[in-house]
Amino acid sequence: MSVQFSETSMQEFKRLVAAYPEGKQKSAVIPVLHLAQKEFGGWLDVPVMDYVASLLNILPIEVYEVATFYSMYNLKPVGRYMFEVCQTGPCMLNGSDDIIKYIFEKLGIRPGETTNDGMFSLKAVECLGACGYAPMMQMGKNYREHLTKEKIDSIINECRENAVRQN
Repeated sequence: MSVQFSETSMQEFKRLVAAYPEGKQKSAVIPVLHLAQKEFGGWLDVPVMDYVASLLNILPIEVYEVATFYSMYNLKPVGRYMFEVCQTGPCMLNGSDDIIKYIFEKLGIRPGETTNDGMFSLKAVECLGACGYAPMMQMGKNYREHLTKEKIDSIINECRENAVRQN
C-alpha cells in the first residue's frame, strides 16, 4: 500500500508546516499526525508514521516518540466511537474505575480493545483537564461528564442510533 495524502490534505500539510520557521518543520509533527490519523482511517500504522517523517524530513523515531507518548493518537484500528475515560486521581476518586468496569460489562471490552462489530473502542487516558466534572470521558471532540451507569447506557444507545441514521 502506498501512503500518500490527498490533494486537500497535502495543502493542509503545507499550511501547517508554513506556520513554523524555516528549518523547524519538526515542530509541525503534532498537527501533521492529527491530519494523518484523520486521513488514514483513524489510526497511525508504521507506514503512515514513516510517511509523516519523510514529509517533515525527520527520522521515523522522532515521529514514533510523539505518536506513542500522547493518548490522542491511535496505533491500531479503533471503533467508530472511542470512549476515552479519564483515570487520573480526581476521576478515580469519583468512580472512573467503576465506569470502565461497567463499560466492560455492557460492551465486553477492556481498555485498548474494540467491540467485534467495530462500533466501540475503550481507552483509559490520563488527565483530560475536567476534574470538576469527574468521572468523565472524551468522545471525539466532546466531553461527557459526571458519568453514571445510566449515562453510559444513554451514550451507548445514542451512538448506536447515530450509526443507524448515518448508514
